[in-house]
Amino acid sequence: MSVAPEAIAQTPDAREIAAALERLLKLRSLPFGMKLFADRAEMQAIPRIRRPQHIHTLDQIVAQAARLGWTVGVTSEDLVGAQCRAVVGLGHAKTPDWAAGNRMDGVWFQDQPGAAAHQAAMHCVPDGQYDALAVSPLASGRLDPPDIALFYATPGAMMYFINGLQWQGYKRFDWSVVGESSCADSWGRALVKREPSLSIPCFAERRYGGVLDDEMLMAAPLEDMARAVLGMEALAKNGFRYPFPQYGIQQDVRAGLGFSYGNG
Repeated sequence: MSVAPEAIAQTPDAREIAAALERLLKLRSLPFGMKLFADRAEMQAIPRIRRPQHIHTLDQIVAQAARLGWTVGVTSEDLVGAQCRAVVGLGHAKTPDWAAGNRMDGVWFQDQPGAAAHQAAMHCVPDGQYDALAVSPLASGRLDPPDIALFYATPGAMMYFINGLQWQGYKRFDWSVVGESSCADSWGRALVKREPSLSIPCFAERRYGGVLDDEMLMAAPLEDMARAVLGMEALAKNGFRYPFPQYGIQQDVRAGLGFSYGNG
């Protein structure tokens, strides 16, 4: 039995939201959640939690939830280098060397001042508050609830999701792009600012996290996901559904515009 979208919005449930997102956006991978823990023992107590046997990027850990359906927990020792740790506030990674961007100097940026400016521009969880992190498919319900929910989707699906967010209580969204390390634009920003955060996945996410060339990443608190679901359901009743059907580039446009925007 399906749950009414109004009920989803009033009492967000990760499993219901996951099902709605997959149905409305035709997702190719699983919506998933992310949760930080002050005590690693709490993370390790999650049912059926997996712990890495090798050193990974956080992009790989995220992909194991989104692409394989695993529930995975990590501490700073499981993640390679300071960059992955710094975004989620693990391992006191924000050292002076990290802030200076020395490892990116001449690699991603022409000089050290540019590399340092990049590091300063990233949205990162403060150090010292958390000792572990878990990711899990929303449909599992194991994070109960997650700090944020995330999903990968095409640009068209992302626009429809944003339209859903804007259905009630319109708000203009202004998102930034830090370039490489763009996980700071998605899960970093959403964890810090507690608001919807859209990113264009970077080289590392695509090379190590299996992100496809036409995918973007949305991260947001569960309440915002629920609000977007309610908005997309309303848009669907008005005849707007994803994927958007092509009208034709040489057709007389008036009939189509009359349906979508009125006859004015």
